[in-house]
Amino acid sequence: MSATALALVVLAGLIHAIWNIAAKKAGGDVRFVAFTALLMMLLWAPLGLWLGWGTVPLWGAREWALVSASGVVHVFYYVILLRGYRKSDLTVVYPLARGSGPLLSSLVALFLLGEQLTPLGAFGVAAVVGGVFLIAGGPGLFRAALDPVKKARVLTGMAYGLATGVLIATYTVVDGYAVKVVLMSPILVDYFGNFVRLFLLVPPLLADRATAAALWRTQWKYALAVALLSPISYVLVLFAMQTAPLSHVAPAREVSMLFAALIGGQLLGEGDRLPRILGAACIAFGVMALALG
Repeated sequence: MSATALALVVLAGLIHAIWNIAAKKAGGDVRFVAFTALLMMLLWAPLGLWLGWGTVPLWGAREWALVSASGVVHVFYYVILLRGYRKSDLTVVYPLARGSGPLLSSLVALFLLGEQLTPLGAFGVAAVVGGVFLIAGGPGLFRAALDPVKKARVLTGMAYGLATGVLIATYTVVDGYAVKVVLMSPILVDYFGNFVRLFLLVPPLLADRATAAALWRTQWKYALAVALLSPISYVLVLFAMQTAPLSHVAPAREVSMLFAALIGGQLLGEGDRLPRILGAACIAFGVMALALG
């Protein structure tokens, strides 16, 4: 992985951690996803229209199929992620989602896209996954499971985290194929995929307008933060995918766990600092191993 691609991934990781903390604090549901999609459409319209003016009319069935698939998978991703945040802790859902998703993405890239992973790179993947486990609580996850209430909450968080990870792996492969093989613009893939998300999200928003209006008054600041930051973090990753192997970029994204441990632990008041520090060190080492491998 080049220094430029690594820098893009690290910056994307910082931004990704920040917007996930904002989403956690919002405590929203599918209507929060709709708020963010609407704001994304408005905020990024000048850039999307400028870049797409002469390009989008040339798209064929393959390009629109990829954009549509990306939009649909992202809807499920946001909804499942936010539901997990409402029912469990960020330090359970987020690490499992971020750890399982890239691992699956790398496996798909290796076995289906023919990419190669050196022994050092494989060790880096293992270090990233191990670091994610430590940040999630490490052995403390199993100790917490002895309490029936904590056990139910942890198991719920694990289920939602793993489900989110599958969706992360899915959209990473779909969008990676779009920008690497079909050579589509990362910005246009994300921006026009948002219109697909809107098509699916507006009906639930309009079903109960009074409740939607009440939620908007309490959640609009968080939705604005997600709408502004989420596309930036993901487009940076897509640009990195254009020059670096997907099996390297996907696990390297987990540097976001380092930032989530340092920032989220303070803002959300979550403990277990020592496992987080050890996990962050593992992730940092894993990212370096992936960059060299």
